[in-house]
Amino acid sequence: MFNRTKIVATIGPASSSKEVLRDLINAGVDVCRLNFSHGAYDDHAKVVSTIHELNVELDTHVAILVDLQGPKLRIGEVEENTVLEEGKEIEFTTEKCIGNASKVYITYQEFPQDVKKGERIMVDDGKLLLEIISTDGVKKVIARVVQGGQLSSKKGVNLPNTAISLPCLTEKDLSDLKFALEQNVQWIGLSFVRSATDIIELKHLIRQQGEKSPRIIAKIEKPEAISDIDDIIKEADGLMVARGDLGVEIPMQNVPLLQKMIVKKCLQASKPVIIATQMMESMISCSTPTRAEVSDVANAVMDGTDAVMLSGETSVGKFPVRVVETMQKIITVIENDEDIYYKHFLSCSKDPRRYISDHICSNACTMAQQVNAKAIITLTHSGYTALMLSSKRPKAPIFVFTDNRSLVSKLSLVWGIRGFYYNRQISTDHTIDDIKYMLKKKGYINEGDLVIFIASVPMTEKGKTNMLKLSHA
Repeated sequence: MFNRTKIVATIGPASSSKEVLRDLINAGVDVCRLNFSHGAYDDHAKVVSTIHELNVELDTHVAILVDLQGPKLRIGEVEENTVLEEGKEIEFTTEKCIGNASKVYITYQEFPQDVKKGERIMVDDGKLLLEIISTDGVKKVIARVVQGGQLSSKKGVNLPNTAISLPCLTEKDLSDLKFALEQNVQWIGLSFVRSATDIIELKHLIRQQGEKSPRIIAKIEKPEAISDIDDIIKEADGLMVARGDLGVEIPMQNVPLLQKMIVKKCLQASKPVIIATQMMESMISCSTPTRAEVSDVANAVMDGTDAVMLSGETSVGKFPVRVVETMQKIITVIENDEDIYYKHFLSCSKDPRRYISDHICSNACTMAQQVNAKAIITLTHSGYTALMLSSKRPKAPIFVFTDNRSLVSKLSLVWGIRGFYYNRQISTDHTIDDIKYMLKKKGYINEGDLVIFIASVPMTEKGKTNMLKLSHA
């Protein structure tokens, strides 16, 4: 019927036209990501408008994730064919200039104050490695090239040994956030999260700017975030394992185990998690992925991730639609293996406030497995029940009906869920019959199928889930 694991696609020059966006959605994209490290507001606004149009035309609920740049450090413009040679020295300066092999501009103005002798500088995702020799504490840092190579303009800089003084939200981020809220997007990605405090600050800023309520994805790409991971999961609405910067900031061989640990913790907390970066990077220029990339996507699905993400593959790559189709095929094959279900089946929370709701959800998934139910159906206003059901990773598809229109698209990021807007005020039995009729009409279930329905009774009070019903469609 549909894949449970969702696909996030980054939109850029290769994919921003209405024709390509339509093809991406038809190929299986559930969430469109706008990377605010690149692009002008007018371009982003046009993409948002096009996605809204296509959702109406295609009867879909594709969500929009805006990725704030955060305190990303970069070098400035560099002369063509600039090569850094091992053992040579180079000056990093906070004064703008066109860089070369002996001097380069860095956008981070506090760089000379924050770094110390002996600390490392990594450029272009770690392809270039330098060691700091000295700093004047004002505007100039001298470094020695440890691992050389081609140096290109505007490449990212990582400082794995340095405690940087930049806030998690920069002035650019504050401006970008205001624009994103005006566009009515569903998810905000917060880059370079270091502690749960960063999430709390962003929540506060969103509340200050009106009634818009996008949910927050904490991007895990700093070692400090790993140290505070439990509190970050508690405060965030979801996580992204951003393996590019994370694999530069910490030893790359540690990333796979951290990925599995974060996915497991998010499942336990019923929070969606995205695996990102270089999943099918070779398809930026090639029409087929490497076998290692196929295994990478497959392993993320087997780990239980909610979504897998494409970056350059769809934003600037030659084959944006084909890469989504290929990823969808990998997901389909893995999800046809029974072993990926139920192994994530976790015990219920002991929180007394959620005790009844959590046990209803848990038992719905157990029953669905025992009777081979063809659907688990629920009504929710906040989305809590939907997230709880999803975290159990049942084989039965989860159909969520809500009178909260903004929630429908938000749930497009969440594993196994298909959301529908529903605001009819009728009795419990009539509601169940009405929803079953709708699902049969759409072809999701067939006459005679066993289905499980859970909700709060009375439905009009939008209370905690307290009812479970097994019946034929």
